[in-house]
Formats: sequence, structure tokens, C-alpha cells
Amino acid sequence: MPYRLLADAVLLAHAGFVAFVVLGGLLVLRWPRLAWVHLPVVAWGAGIEFTGGICPLTPLENSLRALAHQQGYAGGFVEHYVFGLLYPDGLTHGAQLALGVLVLAVNAAVYAFAWWGRRRRG
Repeated sequence: MPYRLLADAVLLAHAGFVAFVVLGGLLVLRWPRLAWVHLPVVAWGAGIEFTGGICPLTPLENSLRALAHQQGYAGGFVEHYVFGLLYPDGLTHGAQLALGVLVLAVNAAVYAFAWWGRRRRG
């Protein structure tokens, strides 16, 4: 039972991390100093997508699930939880590249908006 709870905690942390990668720029609009945390997180998330890598939290969750006598999953977090809902056939390398570009584009737009707003005010 404790391994299952730990695996679920890793899952929640991983989901929060992915949400922060994609939407954290919106928090930067309110708290600009958060950019010092958000930008490296975006670089990591986009880098994982561009290289076709797997975040270290994925094997950790799978290991904890195995210890809890649950089945893990193949591939990465985005492929299993996010892309599995949208595209049941799986995640291609081209789709991973598109996700990486999308992450960068969304955050670049938010940061440009924040920079433009600060420049206008001051």
C-alpha cells in the first residue's frame, strides 16, 4: 500500500511538473521572478520532447508501481497519460517534436506579452 501511494504521489508531482512547463508562464505574468525557475523547467521539458527522452520520474513511478504489484507502462509520461487520451495509437517522434515546439511557442508568447506589458508601463 505505501508503494502505491508513493507511485500516485510521483504521478501527481509529474502532472504538476508538466502543467508548470506548459502553463507556468502565466504565473510569471503575476510573479515575474518566477521566470528564474520556470525557464529551466521549460528547457528541460522541451529537451525531453526534442530528444525523445524519458523524464526520470517515469521509471521512478513504474518502479514504485512494480513494488506495489501494479503494472507500470512503457514509454513516457506524456505518451501514456496525455497522448494516450488524445491519440490512442501512440506517440511518434514527429509528434514529440511538435509538442516540444508547442511548449516553446506557448511560453515564448506569454513571455513576449509579459515583456511588452512591462516595457509599456515603465
